[in-house]
Amino acid sequence: MFLNHDGDYDSIRAAFSWEGRVPEYLNLAHECCERWAANDGQRLAMIYEHADRSVERYTYAELDEYASRFANVLKARGLARGERVAVLLSQHPENALTHLAAWKLGLVTSPTSVLFGTDALAYRFNDSGARVLVTDSDNLDKVRAIRALCPALEYVFLIDDAAHDADNFWRALEHASPDCPALQTRADEPAWISYTSGTTGAPKGALQPHRLLLGMLPSLEFVWDSFPRDGDVTWSPADWSWMGGFAGVMLPSLWHGCTTVGTPLGGFDPENAFRILSDHGVTCTLLVPTMLKLMRQIENPRARYPLKVRVVKSGAEAVGAELFEWAERELGIRINEVFGQTECMEPLGNNGRVMTIKPGSIGRPLPGHVCAIVDDAGQPLPDGEVGHIAVKAPHPVMFLGYLNRPDASAEKYVGGWLLTGDTGLRDADGYYWFRGRADDVITSAGYRIGPTEIEEALLRHPAVQNVAVIGVPDAVRTEVIKAFVVLARGFDASDALVAELQDCVRQRLARHEVPRLIEFMDSLPMTTTHKIMRRELREREKQRAGGG
Repeated sequence: MFLNHDGDYDSIRAAFSWEGRVPEYLNLAHECCERWAANDGQRLAMIYEHADRSVERYTYAELDEYASRFANVLKARGLARGERVAVLLSQHPENALTHLAAWKLGLVTSPTSVLFGTDALAYRFNDSGARVLVTDSDNLDKVRAIRALCPALEYVFLIDDAAHDADNFWRALEHASPDCPALQTRADEPAWISYTSGTTGAPKGALQPHRLLLGMLPSLEFVWDSFPRDGDVTWSPADWSWMGGFAGVMLPSLWHGCTTVGTPLGGFDPENAFRILSDHGVTCTLLVPTMLKLMRQIENPRARYPLKVRVVKSGAEAVGAELFEWAERELGIRINEVFGQTECMEPLGNNGRVMTIKPGSIGRPLPGHVCAIVDDAGQPLPDGEVGHIAVKAPHPVMFLGYLNRPDASAEKYVGGWLLTGDTGLRDADGYYWFRGRADDVITSAGYRIGPTEIEEALLRHPAVQNVAVIGVPDAVRTEVIKAFVVLARGFDASDALVAELQDCVRQRLARHEVPRLIEFMDSLPMTTTHKIMRRELREREKQRAGGG
C-alpha cells in the first residue's frame, strides 16, 4: 500500500509524498507478475468466464510462464526493444499475457478495441507501427481486409485458431522456453500506446510509461477505499482496450497480487452484470454512469444476486445525485466518483468513508496531486469561476506525449499545468464540479452553460433513462439548448412529457438552462468506453440545419 488509510481526507493526503517513490528503473511485467510468481506462485491471478459461462483460472506462476514463453516467441521473430505489438482482444487471458510478454522484452503494446472497424484499425496499426498483432478468429476478416494497407504488420497470432496468414498463439508457445526474466526498463520508458477519441481530427496515440501505473496507485487505493484488502476481487465491464478497464482495474489488481475477472465483450447487459458480480464474489468494480443507469432499471437485484461489492468506482460522465442515492438505497453501496483521462489518470475523486461526498461533485485532489481551475493562460481562478480543470505537472501518472504529434503534446501544458480539456469550478470547500468538455460548453444569450447539470436534472424525472444535452446553433441566442432523451420502460413520448421535463429543469436550475428542444431517441451514440458522443449529435444537428 502507498497510503496510510487511518484518518480523514486531510490527514491521508497530508501524510503522502512522492519524494523517493519513483525509482529510476521499473518494469510492469516484473511488478504485475514476476515478483508474485517468485514469492507466491499459486496465488490466483485471473478468473476467465467464457461465453458459455465455463470458467478457467490462472495462477501468477502460470501467467508468468505463459508470458515468458510468448516473450521468447517474439524474440525469435526478431522483435527488438521499443518495437510495437498490437492487441485486438477483449478481456481474454491472452490479452494480459501479450502485454506482460512484450514488457519483458521492453516492447511497446497497443491495446485496441474489437469494436473498431477496418478504417480505425488500419489507422492505429500504421500510426503505432505495429509489427505484431494478437487477435482471434472473430476479428481475422477485418485484419485481412486491411493487411495490405499496413506494411509494418508482419506477424499475426490467433488465440483460437490458425490460418495460412496467421499463427496459433498457443501452439507457438509449446516449444518456447518458459524462462525469460523481464529486462531492466527505465520508469520513463514507453510501455503502451492508448489512442484517444479526440473531438476533432484523427485519434492521438498517448504514449504511456511504465511509471504510469505506479503514479495512479495512490488514487486507486483511496477511491477503492483501502485497496487492496484481503480477498479483494476486481472486475469491470469496461474493456481492456480502454484505460479505465486496463490501467484502472486489471493492471492494479495484478500489481497488488489480487484476483481479476475477465469476461468476453458482447455488449453491456445490466442483468448479467449483477450475475457476474455475484457469481465471482467481486468486491471492487468500475461501473460508468451509463452502466449504472441501466442497472437501475433491474428490479430487486439485491434479493436475487447476493453481492460482496464493497465499493464502486465511477467516472467518464458525471454520476449525479440520483445514482448516488439509488446505489445507497437499493444496493447498500456507496459510489466513489473519480475524474481523469488517458493523459492523466485519476487526479480527483471521492471516498465516502473519510470525507463528505457532495453528490454531483467529482471530488477533491487525490493524494499526491495538486489541481486547480485555471484560465486560458494557466492562471488559477477564484473559487466559483468556471475554467479549465488542470493538474500540476510533472507527475508520475502523466503520459509521455502524443505519438508523432509534438505540437499537440506541447499544447496540453500551459504555465506548468496539464490541461485536461474539461471545464469545471471549485467551490469554497475545495470540491470540484465538472461542467463539460471544453467543446461541450453551450453559449446561449450570453450565458456559458455546461450540459452536465441539465442532464442531472432531467435524470431526476422517472421517465428518463439516459440523456445528452448539446447546444444547437440559433441566429438570436447563438445557441439554444437541446436535450436528447432515452425513455425508461413504461413511458411514451408526448408533448405533455416534454413540458414536464422542461419544468423539471426549470424547478431545479435556472430559466436559461431549460432545454427549448427535446427529442426522444431509442439510444444515444456512445464511444466504445460508454461515453456519450455529444459531438456526433452536434454534427447531426448541423447537417439538419444545412439541409444535409
